[in-house]
Amino acid sequence: MFSFRHASRRDMILILVGASVVHILSVYTGNKIRIDTVADGLDFVPPHVGGIAATTILHHAPGYTLFQNLYMSNGTLHIVSPNPSSFPPIRHIISTSLPATSSPENIALREPTPQIMDFLDLDKADTRWGRGRGVFSVKGNTVLFNDPDQFLGHYYHFVAELWFGVQVFWDGAFGRREEERIPKWGGMDLGDWNWNAYPISSQVDHPAFYEQCPSTSSPPINRAIFMHTSSSGWRDTPGFNAYFLRAAFPSMSIEHEEDWEDRATTDQKAFHFPLVLLVDRSAAFRDDMTGSHTQRTAAQAWEYMRNTGRLRGEKVGGWWHCLRKEVWRFAGVEEDGVEGKAALAGGTLPKPNKILITYISRQSGSRRKLTTDSHDGLVQVLKEFVGVWNAERREREERNQRRERNQHENTTVEREKRHREVKDIEMELIVMEAEKLTKDEQIQVISRTTILLGPHGNGLTHLVFMPPTQYSTIIEIFYPGGFAHDYHWTSRALGMRWVGVWNDSSFTYPNEPNVDYPEGFQEDYIPVHGKTVVNVIEDVFRR
Repeated sequence: MFSFRHASRRDMILILVGASVVHILSVYTGNKIRIDTVADGLDFVPPHVGGIAATTILHHAPGYTLFQNLYMSNGTLHIVSPNPSSFPPIRHIISTSLPATSSPENIALREPTPQIMDFLDLDKADTRWGRGRGVFSVKGNTVLFNDPDQFLGHYYHFVAELWFGVQVFWDGAFGRREEERIPKWGGMDLGDWNWNAYPISSQVDHPAFYEQCPSTSSPPINRAIFMHTSSSGWRDTPGFNAYFLRAAFPSMSIEHEEDWEDRATTDQKAFHFPLVLLVDRSAAFRDDMTGSHTQRTAAQAWEYMRNTGRLRGEKVGGWWHCLRKEVWRFAGVEEDGVEGKAALAGGTLPKPNKILITYISRQSGSRRKLTTDSHDGLVQVLKEFVGVWNAERREREERNQRRERNQHENTTVEREKRHREVKDIEMELIVMEAEKLTKDEQIQVISRTTILLGPHGNGLTHLVFMPPTQYSTIIEIFYPGGFAHDYHWTSRALGMRWVGVWNDSSFTYPNEPNVDYPEGFQEDYIPVHGKTVVNVIEDVFRR
């Protein structure tokens, strides 16, 4: 396969000039970014010429393209079609896979060339590949990742961004379309799409907003191919990336750049991918939604499926539930109780059987942790809050029991009625030091967590395995003045509340600040006023 990493200086100059021309032309021609779906399912049969099936796109958003009949020959991905103009711009499908920086030279070098992806006429494909005799089908369903290892070896980017986007796109592509899921209110004006990037509480309630995906709702992903990294490139140091993949996709095979290069040996033969989702981070960032508004590549997939009525269970992250459930099962967690399932099926969020506040402490780490005084003070006020909550709950329970005995009330009915009051639910606090727990133990804690809090950092990625309840909330502590969308966008995309804290003040959607990384953002002296965090928690239960 052609590799930019081994190109000569002359080659790089020519590529830079060519890519710059492509980039300038694309800016001024104003090509439409998203396209309407070509087909609603796999029953669509594309035209054939001499045994070679034409390429079609089932669904597309920048950085996420679901192809039927994509070909690879000599390392180049070929779209076989008599009508190239019917496809979205290639720059919104793929890049050169170079690591990304913000320099103009790097941006230009990441623009795709015909050596990366190209169109091929049906007749030429037929001639080149011997009327289909030189085409070898890679059977099954494939996800092609065109990214370098720049962000792959990071738990958040790998699980809560890369696979987050894959799952919402895959589930939506094969799920049913429902008009009730499409936003009816106006948002930011990005073409003819209702754009908002986050779920909001003012949307009309409908059972479709609470639907959770069954395990058999979509065809299986048979293989994932990381075209530009080795097996070590996507593994994180704690090991949660591999844990997630083996738990969520136990039957999926994984290939790497060495395997991809094995196939890219000659242009006289082609490998045919009957169904393939091509994912490209740089292509996603070429659209405003990721590049300017959220900085989250998964937002492209999420918003596309939402605007086409295919986002399952918006208020509960229903499209993610089948993977969340598989990870729970892998960790030895029992699935939701009957009460929770019944509530979701009826179009409401359940109350938790027990409120669990989980504080993910980073005090044993080297950076992005609280000052010692802030940590100690936070733990102290949290313990006091939980203690007072449970003491008052017990007092009410005892008082009600005495009243029932005195008034001969129907105790069963009254207890069931009181159970629906949040103040009557027992509360628990866990200060979790992840490095002292096994991965199974961490997931077991998170699967019961109602409120997850901690400094901005990798541990908050666990939020994707929290159960959906009426009070599910993430509280993210930043160095004052700092802000990033990572866990903010992810929380709200799963239908959960998110609150940011700057020492003694807090903020939430839609009044979040601009993205900023001030000095101290990554350091070990983040201050926080414990009472401010408790005030946020109290506010959660006033809703």
